[in-house]
Amino acid sequence: MSTMPHVEFPIPVDELVKLFGTNTVGETLGTKMGIVVQEASVERLVATMPVEGNIQPYGLLHGGASCVLAETLGSIGSAMHAGPDAIAVGIEISATHHRSATSGLVTGVATPIHLGRTLATYEIVITDEAGKRVCTSRLSCMIRRSA
Repeated sequence: MSTMPHVEFPIPVDELVKLFGTNTVGETLGTKMGIVVQEASVERLVATMPVEGNIQPYGLLHGGASCVLAETLGSIGSAMHAGPDAIAVGIEISATHHRSATSGLVTGVATPIHLGRTLATYEIVITDEAGKRVCTSRLSCMIRRSA
């Protein structure tokens, strides 16, 4: 498994992405949504995201925003696992939305289910500030090695 350069957390997701050399097109979606990575290793990733600014018309956290948080964490973990001579791209995501969040921060915690040579899969649990589960997601990333 690959190791990451020393980073002081918390860190905005765009800064963490720059460490992997993949942010070549400007600001990332995770940055626009306010995602801040609190902890990152192949075995555990943690990030927060504000509910405000990421809501749907009823004032609830948008389900798609939960998916963005989940895919951000799982993709970073997969890229760390893949190492510097490969890239990891999301190929499948699923999400079960258990309850709504209307304010504050939500926290995503990603842990690996499978870390293989060509596929990495993470489970991401998103909770509200009271620690109640808002969403459970699973992300699979394909690992593409350099030729």
